[in-house]
Amino acid sequence: MEKLVRLLTLLAAATFGTAATAATVTVQVSDSAGKPLADAIVVVDPGGTGAVPKQQRPAQIEQSGLKFLPMVSVIQTGSTVSFPNNDKVKHHIYSFSPAKKFDQKLYSGVAAAPQVFDKAGLVVIGCNIHDRMVAYIKVVDSPWFAKTDAAGMVSIEVPPGARYSVSAWHYNMSGSVAEQALVLKADAPAPLAFKLSMKPPAPDNEAGY
Repeated sequence: MEKLVRLLTLLAAATFGTAATAATVTVQVSDSAGKPLADAIVVVDPGGTGAVPKQQRPAQIEQSGLKFLPMVSVIQTGSTVSFPNNDKVKHHIYSFSPAKKFDQKLYSGVAAAPQVFDKAGLVVIGCNIHDRMVAYIKVVDSPWFAKTDAAGMVSIEVPPGARYSVSAWHYNMSGSVAEQALVLKADAPAPLAFKLSMKPPAPDNEAGY
């Protein structure tokens, strides 16, 4: 009995210790009509001047079916992205974005070296051969970010007890990035909601390549 009590005490301590080290930001992103937006980027930025954890993870954007997959990505500054070409045709991919300019000549397979994205900002990727191919990479300094699912939802765990700025961005939104500020508590998850105004949908031109 004494061993059981000791075990339960240790489990309770571990549970409360874990809860005290993380708070959850839950965010719903929708358009102005209330329709959930998938592939919206939500970023939780820490306030103050404290050191921001570095959690760079290599990312991959493949070329398949004459598309970039995924079309929308989010990474922390300093991360690398590889661009394998899994199509039967060659691609010439490039970016003219100030946050990252590069040019990878015609290639197939995995011949192209990964690119390092060391500056925060939006990077738009295109193909010099296939004009309709486009991808968006949001490069952020914060290690706390996520992309919304089909229901327009994300949940992000961050250290509690600090003031954060939470922003939402969508590649088809009109206007600037939407932003809210909040102070997080470990025992009080903070649900937030963003409604973003969208640009009119572009005409679907089915012209071939």
